[in-house]
Amino acid sequence: MEGMAQRPDNRSEIRDFLATRRAKITPEQAGLPAGGRRRVKGLRREEVAVLAGVSTEWYTRLERGHVSGVSDDVLDAVARALRLDEDERTYLFDLARAAQPASRTPRRRKADGVPPRVQWLLDSMTLSAAFVTNGCLDIVATNALARALFASMFDGAAVNERGRPNFARYYFLDPGSHHFVADWDGAVATTVALLRAEAGRSPHDKALRDLIGELSTVSTDFRTHWAAHDVRIHHGGVKSFHHPDAGPLELTYQPLDLPLSVHEAHSLTIYTAEPGTPDEDRLKLLASWTASPAGHQKPPANRADRQDKKADTRDLSR
Repeated sequence: MEGMAQRPDNRSEIRDFLATRRAKITPEQAGLPAGGRRRVKGLRREEVAVLAGVSTEWYTRLERGHVSGVSDDVLDAVARALRLDEDERTYLFDLARAAQPASRTPRRRKADGVPPRVQWLLDSMTLSAAFVTNGCLDIVATNALARALFASMFDGAAVNERGRPNFARYYFLDPGSHHFVADWDGAVATTVALLRAEAGRSPHDKALRDLIGELSTVSTDFRTHWAAHDVRIHHGGVKSFHHPDAGPLELTYQPLDLPLSVHEAHSLTIYTAEPGTPDEDRLKLLASWTASPAGHQKPPANRADRQDKKADTRDLSR
């Protein structure tokens, strides 16, 4: 029909997501008899259908990606049968929503600038590393301490064609990320899961599709994680770094949704240290270097000199 937008063909994403979730559940976990030798890992399709209260034929059609016209109640039943967590359930609904016919061709999402008030907010956080990212995980705004903490991201392979550092590019294209992040495997798993969730929310985002295509082409690690179809929307916790100047840092972090635009998703992330710990001392020392009159002053090259300067900083603070 003229004026109707073509639906994105996301049947493969729906199929693979449901199949990977089904493979994670054993019959025992679902309260079903194992039934002898099984040809498939996890639940069979007919078992999911029984748990969801639908016919096997209907569930098979759903797992093949045919979700047009499926009600929210049925999707809820499937989500419960597959024991989806909140993020996975949201992702399933996003995939179903993206597969529905649209009344018009969706507008291409354009990158919106960060308003001055947000930069003022970031700059006011002098003892926390704070930055804003978009759905592609580009850093679009940052305070001085965040720039110092993630200094290695601001040049080289992590920077995209728009001149923005990108977390996914950093982890998968910059070998130095393996040394900077203590738990590299955990960091990349979370990063890919965030991109997978964003792809479900924004299937028409060309920048996101281009990023996923590039990383899929050049990185085996990315392809492996992407094929797992894991999703993450809400996250936060503790992350450890090996900072080349400040030394080891264990920081807590918390992302917060930042509703700045209808065209582009944004998130504010804040990294801080537990009060009274050596990590707080090191973070404060890094902050003092960034706040020096010379601006981003190069720290002492010798660790003993750094410790002396750290002691001086403590004395001045008393």
